[in-house]
Amino acid sequence: MRTPAVVAVAALGLLAAACSGTADTSASGGSGKPDKITVAASDTECKVAATELTAGTSTFAITNSGSKVTEFYVYAGGDRVMGEVENIVPGLTREVMVELPAGTYETACKPGMVGKGIRNPLKVTGEHKPLSDDAKLAEATASYKRYIKSQSETLLAKTQEFVDAVKAGDVDKAKQLYPVSRTYWERIEPVAEIFGDLDPAIDARENDVEKGEEWTGFHRLEKDLWVKKDVSEDGPIADKLMADIKTIVEKANEATLSPLQLGNGAKGLLDEVATGKITGEEDRYSHTDLWDFDANLQGSKAAVQALRPVLEERDAALVKTLDEKFAAAEAALEAHRSGDGWKLHTDLSKDDLKKLSDVINALAEPISRIAAVVGK
Repeated sequence: MRTPAVVAVAALGLLAAACSGTADTSASGGSGKPDKITVAASDTECKVAATELTAGTSTFAITNSGSKVTEFYVYAGGDRVMGEVENIVPGLTREVMVELPAGTYETACKPGMVGKGIRNPLKVTGEHKPLSDDAKLAEATASYKRYIKSQSETLLAKTQEFVDAVKAGDVDKAKQLYPVSRTYWERIEPVAEIFGDLDPAIDARENDVEKGEEWTGFHRLEKDLWVKKDVSEDGPIADKLMADIKTIVEKANEATLSPLQLGNGAKGLLDEVATGKITGEEDRYSHTDLWDFDANLQGSKAAVQALRPVLEERDAALVKTLDEKFAAAEAALEAHRSGDGWKLHTDLSKDDLKKLSDVINALAEPISRIAAVVGK
């Protein structure tokens, strides 16, 4: 396995690539809105340069001057996520473009990536023409919603099989089903993450849980299966996982998405690969990270494919690059297939992980340009 230093460098490489695009991110074409709203994040502060914006697309540029990895969110009512950037390491600036209709919102920085964060009010006024008024962008979101629905249906079925095995105390069967059920979860995670506390209830790792809060979800069961090797008392945890999955599937299928959320989601899934799957942090007990890696890659590709007609029309060269980089990433991952699944993370060498990291970094840069193309 790689050393922590190598892991940190690989993660930083992707995150830097994800914010290195030079495309014009002007939000409003002469409306007077700033090209970028700067956010100065630290371990104790979240200074957003604007508290009022005009409706439409806005780009936030977040600089982390603290000592902890942080996240940035724009929340609508009920903590519905309109836009987010995770894993902003100290010293890094990252950007996110968000479409915001008129209304009241909150911005939040989360030092240490836990808790409710340091919040500020944000007011958006005026009228704007939604991006989805463009017929091709409307079809892109409709196509992606169809993909989410198909994956959600299988997620429900496979999670139920996993939960049934846990409740039956069948550790071996539950271990086999764990990475399979998570495949469908990881593919739809960009939409699942929109809904407040549901995502952490389902997918939080032990260190993501604040002191005093109950740890639930996939990774709690993963630890009991591989470390404790006993799930005899996990019936309530399994039932809660199933209930939360049902709720999030219902919400995901009802959600109205902005086309920007497809581009941001495609990029976010690659960030997940770099900071959790390649590093081995995500499935740290089962070491089934490559199942998640593949699911994130395919979920990202599905979002890009939904946007393909628009991207071909507006930036054909970008589409060609994306096709090449996706093919390279898929080929690199395929070298580690084992039967119907994948090798364990612990079976990969440092060179193996470096090659996987390199192809993801190479894909992350063109992916980071999609939002600007969609939002212009």
